[in-house]
Amino acid sequence: MLKMSEIKGLDGAAIKKKVEELRTEIYHHRIQKHTSSMEQVHLIKNAKKDIARLLTALNSNGGK
Repeated sequence: MLKMSEIKGLDGAAIKKKVEELRTEIYHHRIQKHTSSMEQVHLIKNAKKDIARLLTALNSNGGK
């Protein structure tokens, strides 16, 4: 789970890259959840929250 203090040190390109990584991670977790018994379903929720934090930081900086 990312903290806002960690996110504020990132530039816009790094934030966008991290968002894409997390979206890919969510995709793979969803596939795993539906095809087999995924034991750590909380990882999807945590990734969604991390994406929201990243996008909030990106929008507060004006996308810079």
